Amino acid sequence: MKRRSVPKMQAVKNAVHRKRAVATVYFVLRALVILTMIRQAFNRNYENVFLCALTLVLFLLPTVIERRLRIDFPDTMEIIILLFIFSAEILGEIRSYYTTFPGWDTVMHTLNGFLCAAVGFSLVDLLNRNERFSLSLSPVFLAIVAFCFSMTIGVLWEFFECAADTFLLKDMQKDTVLSTISTVALDPTGGNTPVIIRNIEDVIVVSGGRQIPLGLGGYLDVGIRDTMKDLFVNFIGATVFSFIGYFYLIGRGKGRFARRFIPLVLEDETDGTP
Repeated sequence: MKRRSVPKMQAVKNAVHRKRAVATVYFVLRALVILTMIRQAFNRNYENVFLCALTLVLFLLPTVIERRLRIDFPDTMEIIILLFIFSAEILGEIRSYYTTFPGWDTVMHTLNGFLCAAVGFSLVDLLNRNERFSLSLSPVFLAIVAFCFSMTIGVLWEFFECAADTFLLKDMQKDTVLSTISTVALDPTGGNTPVIIRNIEDVIVVSGGRQIPLGLGGYLDVGIRDTMKDLFVNFIGATVFSFIGYFYLIGRGKGRFARRFIPLVLEDETDGTP
């Protein structure tokens, strides 16, 4: 038992030393999340306390995936994942960056498309290189799979946002103010001819017999434009990494940039004489 435990302890020490940058980012972000959680608890904002707890759990995902699949995430990818989780949950939701900075949501969805394509590419590439699976996929097909994986995750997330807006009234699919709309609902003949209304200045909502001017300077689009914008920037991020992954495989793993986002298969430490 002692002879086996010494190599394992040494492997842990080497991993900590090798991933010093990742460990530093992890502990700093973890401390910030815990401080935020304490503050939200004092303010009795228990929903934000739950978000902080969820963030702490999400921080553990890269490590859990590494151990389960026996892979090693590159430091760059792992740090970006941690920063992405912190930016989306703590800064975006609790600190209201999604409404304070108009481009924050766009950046998050673009990065999400890029990272999900990297994850999808890596998973299929690992299967492609594993002798236990009879896969021999071309670089083009690997790039297409990575792209489709990223877009699927993006669509599923939009489903989640729509469900949260429908049943919990969370307004995750942010509204957009439009000055021009076209709709067949106003066709006087009841047909399929769109009626175009331009230069919309305001919309009046009737609720409980009261007329409430919204004063938004236009028509309030409920989430459609935001959803399509999110999917489009997810498409951009997925496309960018799919091309990077394709040329990485064409160059037989010589691309330095792509290597920062593609996990490596770990050797089995139990092989050999104990």
